[in-house]
Amino acid sequence: MSSVLTNGFRCQVTGLLALLLVGPPAWAQHLDPHHARDLSRAEPEAVGLSASRLERLAAGMQQVVDDGGLSGVVTMVARNGRLAFADAVGVQDIESGQPMALNTLFRIWSMTKPVTGVALMMLYEEGKWQLNDPVSDYIPEFSDLRVYVGEQAAGSPATEPATRSMTMLELMTHSGGLDYGGADAVGQMYQEHGVPNPDAPLQTLIDDLSQLPLREKPGTSYHYSVSVDVQGYLVEKLSGQPFDEFLLTRIFEPLGMEDTGFFVPVGDVDRAARTYRATEDGLELTGDIRTLPPTGPMGGQGLYSTAGDYLRFAQMLLNGGVLDDAQLLSPRTVQMMRTNHLADGPLRTLPSTHVFGRGHGLGWGLDFEVVMDAAAAGEPTRDGTFYWLGAAGTWFWIDPASDLVFVGMIQHFGDAAREVYDKSRNLVYQALTR
Repeated sequence: MSSVLTNGFRCQVTGLLALLLVGPPAWAQHLDPHHARDLSRAEPEAVGLSASRLERLAAGMQQVVDDGGLSGVVTMVARNGRLAFADAVGVQDIESGQPMALNTLFRIWSMTKPVTGVALMMLYEEGKWQLNDPVSDYIPEFSDLRVYVGEQAAGSPATEPATRSMTMLELMTHSGGLDYGGADAVGQMYQEHGVPNPDAPLQTLIDDLSQLPLREKPGTSYHYSVSVDVQGYLVEKLSGQPFDEFLLTRIFEPLGMEDTGFFVPVGDVDRAARTYRATEDGLELTGDIRTLPPTGPMGGQGLYSTAGDYLRFAQMLLNGGVLDDAQLLSPRTVQMMRTNHLADGPLRTLPSTHVFGRGHGLGWGLDFEVVMDAAAAGEPTRDGTFYWLGAAGTWFWIDPASDLVFVGMIQHFGDAAREVYDKSRNLVYQALTR
């Protein structure tokens, strides 16, 4: 596919992308180009990046597509609050051949979680709850939870009282004892009960969880879970607004995230990337694009967004909770979110091969994984970096020490997702000149 390099931006020459070559992105046109942290465009060299070395990032993503690993990739890099690199390669739909574009819509799956965390922390700043509060103070159905301790002789689960409620802090650090429907015994119970289910009201999630055992006692272990789906319910209950309405009016609209929501309007379906999974015979189409609002929008999954929209969200966090005229959080609250909150015991239970790095040197903040020791994690990122990703391959990180934000978007289930995660970090950091 034909591509060009103009002012440090490498894009497919189609529609909106061609406009990007001569002016700011549509979502940045209203910004003051002299404002230091508004995501207006900048020459890479002006923010300590090498344009020629950023071409290695572009080429690296293109190579994965050319090798047949992915249908397409969108990547963006901002430094010092300015957009220095934006790239779209490959196609968003293999059958039609429609090129990937900077405004392509992606289902971001668990990259919904940091958005939910911000929503809940906005209510924290309003004095609606405290980190050490028992979750049962706000969800009475969780007052008498039990803990799974094995199987009885008849094959039914053996349980014992949890002795205390999980705290709000434990809920936000996946250390409250909840599960996510995995291969373990409690996870299989979740699967049998269809937990979580975006086609059921959020109250159904709470009712189901109140009848299921915890996989361990609160505060004893880290286990990635439906905790953030529960947080979405809490946002709804504490704010008095439907969860999706809160996100729209309190986060997306103030930040100018015009393309982010829990479904794709019918008129925008042609902008949505199709999802593929790797098979022995190549890439196979999987899944559908949701075009109607879910009955129960989940705090832990389900949002659709663009790379540009999510970059605005991430830059807000790097800025200390503010972007343009919208202040969502205070700098101190953002600092709390990007600080490890796991005690030594649960910290040791982080998976040995976690998403970025290899488990060592990593911790968990409030709905973010955090790099505590980049050297121990084998990471080119700096200590204090915080990030997460989505099940279908979307990924991002925020590096305060380098004043840098990266967002990558794919729709893929398979090993190529890990390949672009690893390549992108190396190829971004080798482009830094200061």
